[in-house]
Amino acid sequence: MKQFTILDKKDTRSGFGVGLLEAGRKNPNVVALCADLVGSLKMDAFIKEFPERFFQVGIAEANMMGVAAGLTIGGKIPFTGTFANFSTGRVYDQIRQSIAYSDKNVKICASHAGLTLGEDGATHQILEDLGMMRMLPGMTVINPCDFNQTKAATMAIAEHHGPVYLRFGRPVVPVFISEDTPFIIGKALMLNEGADVSIFATGHMVWKAIEAGHILAERGIDAEIINIHTIKPLDKEAILESVKKTGCAVSAEEHQLNGGLGDAIAHVLSSNYPSPLEMVAVQDTFGESGTPDELMVKYGLTSTAIVDAAERAIKRKKEVLA
Repeated sequence: MKQFTILDKKDTRSGFGVGLLEAGRKNPNVVALCADLVGSLKMDAFIKEFPERFFQVGIAEANMMGVAAGLTIGGKIPFTGTFANFSTGRVYDQIRQSIAYSDKNVKICASHAGLTLGEDGATHQILEDLGMMRMLPGMTVINPCDFNQTKAATMAIAEHHGPVYLRFGRPVVPVFISEDTPFIIGKALMLNEGADVSIFATGHMVWKAIEAGHILAERGIDAEIINIHTIKPLDKEAILESVKKTGCAVSAEEHQLNGGLGDAIAHVLSSNYPSPLEMVAVQDTFGESGTPDELMVKYGLTSTAIVDAAERAIKRKKEVLA
């Protein structure tokens, strides 16, 4: 199992803030909008350097999506910023009608996603957003794993034409992707090659998958670990190539069991190469208030859960081969 060095510990939303500033420096058409959460979205540096390219819309998220769509008509590249719950569930109609349907070049940037929003509780912990957004025709959906990858993703979507949903989070997490690692939309990132089980993880669960890989290695299990940072378009080739080698798979995501990465992988496998797949995700329930670590443990989003899922997948594979 490959050893990964923890380069630092930072929140992924800060990666977005740095990436937004760099994207703004590279392209004068990049503009930013926020729904009264500048500090939470780490947009301060962009606003300080480009005050004329920032629009504070207040607590009016639906209006923000409409304004962003309108700005694209004049050639601007708008980045909207608010919490993931307000970036999707609250404004789904506006995104569908004004952005996705007409293929507007809007970048919907969403912080505080998943259970790791923590103490704000179930009303703010959206766990359905990846499914909601990947169902929209033409929508690109990205969920990076650490500070460096979020920064790189933010800069990459500025150069990509079309609507994008970029999801990131609040808690401080390990930084382990090197700063010079290229970010290619739609191309999965191989982290560790293995022969016994494929582990496909996204967002905060990628580091959990790496931790699981070390535990599995101690048990004599060689896990292949792949970072699926782009949920849509999904890297079907990487998924199939890996599972054809290992014969079974695990998906890991900070999202509902239904509609997210696991469902997307299940569709690829069932259509092309039916194989045992175990999903580590929230089991069709809402969250609650608590610290991020407490919630991840209670709802089964841990490295131990990934290890258990991998062992179940391998057992199923052996039963099929028997």
